[in-house]
Amino acid sequence: MFENCIIKYKKSPDTGEVNTISVMYPEDENGKKWHLSVPLDSNNRHYQEIQEWVAEGNTIEEAD
Repeated sequence: MFENCIIKYKKSPDTGEVNTISVMYPEDENGKKWHLSVPLDSNNRHYQEIQEWVAEGNTIEEAD
């Protein structure tokens, strides 16, 4: 699901606190790049998928 994606924590520009996870997908066959911003919410299905990905041994990159 996240093959060749960059998955990274993001900070709020207002508070400087980590508040989302950014998923940047590689360019598709039409040259389009997709980006998903996932809230840190255990009820969010994308967040749950990322947690499964982490459980498989993957790591979310730290925020800048």
